[in-house]
Amino acid sequence: MRKNSQKYDVLVVGAGHAGVEAALAASRMGLKVCIFSINLDNIAQMSCNPAIGGLAKGHLVKEIDALGGEMAKAADRTGIQFRMLNTKKGPAVHSLRAQSDKKEYQLYMKQVLENQRGLDIKQGIVEKLIVKKGKVCGVKTNIGVIYEAACVILTPGTFLNGLIHIGEASYPGGRNGELAAEKLSLALKAAGLRLGRLKTGTNPRVNRNTIDYSKTEEQPGDKIPIPFSFETVSIDQPLVPCHAVYTTAETNEIIRKNINRSPLYGGRIKGIGPRYCPSIEDKVMRFPEKTKHQIFLEPEGLSTLEIYCNGLSTSLPLDVQYAFLRSIPALKNVEIMRPGYAIEYDFVPPDQIRHTLETKAVKNLYLAGQINGTSGYEEAAAQGLIAGINAALRAKGSKEDFILERSEGYIGVLIDDLVTKGTEEPYRMFTSRAEYRLVLRQDNADLRLTARGFKLGLISKARYERFVEKKKTIEAVLAELGETYLKPTEENKAFVKSLKTSGLSERISLKELLRRPEINIADLSGRLKSACGQDERLRREALEQAEIQVKYEGYIKRQLEQIEKFEKEEHVKIPPGLDYKNVHGLSGEAVEKFQKILPDSIGQARRISGIAPSDITAVLVYMKKMQE
Repeated sequence: MRKNSQKYDVLVVGAGHAGVEAALAASRMGLKVCIFSINLDNIAQMSCNPAIGGLAKGHLVKEIDALGGEMAKAADRTGIQFRMLNTKKGPAVHSLRAQSDKKEYQLYMKQVLENQRGLDIKQGIVEKLIVKKGKVCGVKTNIGVIYEAACVILTPGTFLNGLIHIGEASYPGGRNGELAAEKLSLALKAAGLRLGRLKTGTNPRVNRNTIDYSKTEEQPGDKIPIPFSFETVSIDQPLVPCHAVYTTAETNEIIRKNINRSPLYGGRIKGIGPRYCPSIEDKVMRFPEKTKHQIFLEPEGLSTLEIYCNGLSTSLPLDVQYAFLRSIPALKNVEIMRPGYAIEYDFVPPDQIRHTLETKAVKNLYLAGQINGTSGYEEAAAQGLIAGINAALRAKGSKEDFILERSEGYIGVLIDDLVTKGTEEPYRMFTSRAEYRLVLRQDNADLRLTARGFKLGLISKARYERFVEKKKTIEAVLAELGETYLKPTEENKAFVKSLKTSGLSERISLKELLRRPEINIADLSGRLKSACGQDERLRREALEQAEIQVKYEGYIKRQLEQIEKFEKEEHVKIPPGLDYKNVHGLSGEAVEKFQKILPDSIGQARRISGIAPSDITAVLVYMKKMQE
């Protein structure tokens, strides 16, 4: 056993999507950081679908970018198809999604890590946490080397005691073909953390040359793709379509006949899987009335033949996978390159972490990603960024924490849900989880968060100056819309008539005109001097923001009033160490829940499942007596 000669400020265990963002954030804040990966060739590996974003997930990616993270830039640079989802609905639920080149995404992220100042990258398996007097101070690897640091961030993904299932076969693995981190689970238990077991699955990858594309439906991307990053000027790389097919009655019958060979239905899988992303076995067995299910054939990259069969997550044996795939007309002669599989893994129920993602049991130990019970690259990356920021602040000796409230971002909703409500299945972000979603749109993520990222040192001065210019331009456009009036002259009447809206009979401001549903900002932009002289991207972004703020002004105002009420409760802090057993009027269940979650504020306490208004009143009365 020996100590590594270099002492670090922050150690990051795991180089997946959470680990990458954590390591980059901490090192960009001026800290000396080391990140560990079991295999350096698989940094930022896309274990499941090679795609970034999607419904609500696109919001997370935009917020990560607004704070200075890397995921959005990687998606823009390596995307091979871009689609804006939910465009027929309001801007609150618009979500960007990009199909990525899987290998190019990995290479991009590896290169960013390698070129990041203050960041060391090590290949190794971390097996033990070094904890002294309730505080973590380092880790030990499988070859007996101890690395010391002020803070440790664990981001092991599905590698924590991972167990892979394909039909009757089961074997340890963090991903198919990779080692599991088996001893780290014991280290977490030894540190006083409670573990649970979750399950997820992935889909078969098939050979593109064995697909009959004449029997598929083409799914093109947007002709003019919109980037994820607020820094990306344009998407210039080659783009490709995806394709859709449907399962058949024969597919369903094959799965039913072989359901006893599924480890999911045979009882060998104990972990709880995600309801929102069921396996094809679950779809067939739980929804027998459905005669077909849609499957998307998505390229894994421009330089590979592998096609990801999105919608066919399965752990059935390989021979059954072949049988049901070949029952789909377009896949009659298909060859499987990688079979689908299920994986079980350990996680730490997230009621054991704080909003900073630090564990309650061990000081300076932070958890991010699937170890906290989440699913998805975007949820992991968002947590990694927050963990990296807070670990860096702690290592610097700062007494401040970086916490996003529910009213400030989807990242805040994600972490608050985990900490306050916990989860018994892999957690996925949805727009419906964000009660202030009209204010927390993906298009205004920079307006909400970039100033905070700049303060942390994660946003460059040049980017911040451009951001300030954008804010000024939006304000100027809004002012001009409100101050510019059209008088009912013949010329103006003709102009309004050309917009196919009701006629002009009296003086009207451009702002009032823009409120009409049939009119958009492009119709009026020629009359706005404030947007002139700006580069095309800045002009487009400013006009878009002005239009949304005008058209949804009343709704936004009401939501801002709701946020104000919410923040008043969030500012009522509960004293650390409050003994809930001494609070008169609390039921035993309420005491147990309060002691388990240890809420920081009255607002968080109110959001705990099963807590009644009377319980909150009792706590407030007790707090008042404490102050007397």
